[in-house]
Amino acid sequence: MPEQSPGFRPTLEAVAARAGVSRATASRVVNGGAGVRQPLVDKVRRAVDELGYVPNHAARTLVTRRTGAVAVIIAEPEIRIFSDPFFSQQIRGISKELTAHDTQLVLLLLEGPGDYDRIARYLAGGHVDGALAFSLHTDDPIPEITLRSGMPTVYGGRPSWTAAPDHRAVPYVDADNRGGARTAVQYLRDLGRRRIAHIAGPRDQTSATDRLDGYRDVLLDADPALIAEGAFTAESGALAMAELLERCPDLDAVFAANDLMASGALRVLKERGRAVPDEVALVGFDDMDSVAGATDPPLTTVRQDIEGQGRLMARLLLRGLDREREGASAPASVITPTTLVRRASAWGPCPPPPSGGWGGGVLR
Repeated sequence: MPEQSPGFRPTLEAVAARAGVSRATASRVVNGGAGVRQPLVDKVRRAVDELGYVPNHAARTLVTRRTGAVAVIIAEPEIRIFSDPFFSQQIRGISKELTAHDTQLVLLLLEGPGDYDRIARYLAGGHVDGALAFSLHTDDPIPEITLRSGMPTVYGGRPSWTAAPDHRAVPYVDADNRGGARTAVQYLRDLGRRRIAHIAGPRDQTSATDRLDGYRDVLLDADPALIAEGAFTAESGALAMAELLERCPDLDAVFAANDLMASGALRVLKERGRAVPDEVALVGFDDMDSVAGATDPPLTTVRQDIEGQGRLMARLLLRGLDREREGASAPASVITPTTLVRRASAWGPCPPPPSGGWGGGVLR
């Protein structure tokens, strides 16, 4: 148990005395510095535990020039962030990685244009060591803001860079969106479907345009009437599905650019009396358990490791901060593979899949 009485706050000098080392050595161990022999490291850590020493954050920042905090910027309205499980999974991955490195997560939300000035001031104020930004749109000013602030940044999703004046090469983490879409559409073709529609995401986000390109890679002569645009929400998927049925009542398959839009499309297909998958096969993208596993029938979808991407984003940023201190170059971007998970919403003339679906499919 820590040896302290009410009002007692152990000092670094007390830690050094208990461990039998100099104050400089104790400081290097407490602040994560290198060059201390392991036996001395063990003595200092034991003294920290015995005394209940808690480093002074302000003093530690002066020594390490690190705040121990990272900003997470999500370029979406608050109502969408807390209603779309994609964001909670990505934040969970980020949080796990930062926690493992004793780093705090500071969530910065964007509700309107005025919030960009607030975020710019916050980043320029040196309150955090770096930033993670995702769900950016084509003309989003966040890349320019982080560039002006000099803030090391890692992006979730391939950025378009139209807002960045120097089109700098910065690291990002993304899924193989185009390859995953190709796999989904080719699978529908292999099932014998010939009028395959696509519910695309917003054209100002690269994940949506990449998935649309994957659809077109397989269906080079696709009828433009078979493509409708949604907003990555269930409601927009329902509206797009209704639009497609009005324009192309003979469609026999739908590839939706995310699971939420696929769930909205499924609701409309049921309301219109179109049996899934007998009359219309349906495939989504994401494989979020709370959506794909909860639909009736369960949703065939393209799986991306959302939580794993969050962890990778945080890992790249933390590595980048260490390399920056050492004068090394920034880490490279990462594209994670996708996998088709086959369930009952799109199934061919073969036995039904086991519970939870089968992994498989072409990765790229």
